[in-house]
Amino acid sequence: MAEEAPVRGKFVVVGGGIAGVTCAEHLALQFPSDNVFLITASPLIKAVTNLRQVSRRLEEFDVEEQLGTVLEKLYPNIKVVQSAVKGLKHGERKLVTEDGAQYLYDKLCICAGAKPKLIVEGNPYVLGIRDTDSAQDFQRHLTKAKRVIVVGNGGIALELVYEIEGCEVIWAIKDKSIGNTFFDAGAAQFLITQLKAAKPETPGACKRTKYTTEALVGREEAAKLGSALGPDWHEGLNLKATEEFSHCVHIETECEIKHIFLGEEFLQLRGSGAALSLPTEHHAEHTATPATAVWPVYVELTNGNTYGCDFIVSATGVVPNVEPFIGGNNFDLAEDGGMKVDEHMHTSLQDIYAAGDICSASWTHSALWQQMRLWTQARQMGCYAAKCMTADTLGESIEMDFCFELFTHVTKFFNYKVIILGKYNAQGLGSNHELMLRCTKGLEYIKVVMQNGRMMGAVLIGETNLEETFENLILNQMDLSAYGEDLLDPNIDIEDYFD
Repeated sequence: MAEEAPVRGKFVVVGGGIAGVTCAEHLALQFPSDNVFLITASPLIKAVTNLRQVSRRLEEFDVEEQLGTVLEKLYPNIKVVQSAVKGLKHGERKLVTEDGAQYLYDKLCICAGAKPKLIVEGNPYVLGIRDTDSAQDFQRHLTKAKRVIVVGNGGIALELVYEIEGCEVIWAIKDKSIGNTFFDAGAAQFLITQLKAAKPETPGACKRTKYTTEALVGREEAAKLGSALGPDWHEGLNLKATEEFSHCVHIETECEIKHIFLGEEFLQLRGSGAALSLPTEHHAEHTATPATAVWPVYVELTNGNTYGCDFIVSATGVVPNVEPFIGGNNFDLAEDGGMKVDEHMHTSLQDIYAAGDICSASWTHSALWQQMRLWTQARQMGCYAAKCMTADTLGESIEMDFCFELFTHVTKFFNYKVIILGKYNAQGLGSNHELMLRCTKGLEYIKVVMQNGRMMGAVLIGETNLEETFENLILNQMDLSAYGEDLLDPNIDIEDYFD
């Protein structure tokens, strides 16, 4: 059979997630007469919708799953190709996909995202949640579950333990307090009361159209790595298990997984007198599950406790998905496994750019910015990569985008609006900083990071309406020493101070 002739596109973008789709959209607008190929392993792409400018640098948006044909109708010069990448031949400027097709490019942007860093590979009782397919797989497992163990302390773990109902949750974290990626212990304590509170009523209908890959492709194909989840990823998923209670979460702090036993293996070990202690079922009053229940899988923690459960959710971070691209290509990789990119999103190979979770920002960062693999940064990087590719194509120079001056992120945890700004956890500031706090139980939690009288970062939980003021104060680096504690006095409208 004759080899298929290569298809040429001025621009080729790999990845149907937020970074890739954003990059392709901007390139299509800049070069309406040139083809932009968007190659994605998933039949669904992630489109940013309802973009709202909260402040100059803070953006809030929804992520809508769409068929590739929807994107092609909006941008006639975008051609969406559903196939995983098999390999990259940099010397020939050629991408080869799993279906045997070949794509020649002038400029390539790799936005292939990241994959879950599972605590153990190949165990059928260990699920990772990273894309739509894995989230739906989790939902199917949950419908019959009475107890699950969630391992991890990042954004997905935080959302999961709050959203799961009718199922006992054992939450194992390696830190002293929850949400260590985003919060200090004070903010964690403020939020944790919500785990025991009744969740507010939410409309039954999901606010966005949801598609399922099952109707489009076989499970084998759908199981390939899809696009990363966006904000509100759990909407439209029924995260209700078998029991009637709402929240039942028990937290095991400062521990990790020591060993995972299948049910039969565990019972044999117990029968042989192995020293495996099941913890006191002090939370059993919330569940109909007896302490003598036999489980499909057991987890021994490093603190000595062992729990049985129906399955384990591994929410312990991600690994950049570089494997399809590095064979025979001399990419510079960072310590975290991501493709190093410079201040114009170039990788170490000519005319190849990268954006989103797959890349590692290797330029000298602003004193107020850091990279975190979040959907907000995926959108920013995808947009900026397209601007850089455009400038290089036209022979123009480009300034670094202002979004990299200040780290910003807006999200929702435990039904609270959460905004984090700058060096919100005093990252890299050493001991030369101080914290200012304001907390009203059940309403708001405000933390400000100060250094030499200047605001360096902030965490705002609840409807504080301070994000724009604090963003400006952090960026302006104004000396605030004279204001002292008045800066967070609830009886003073500090917005009036700095109009």
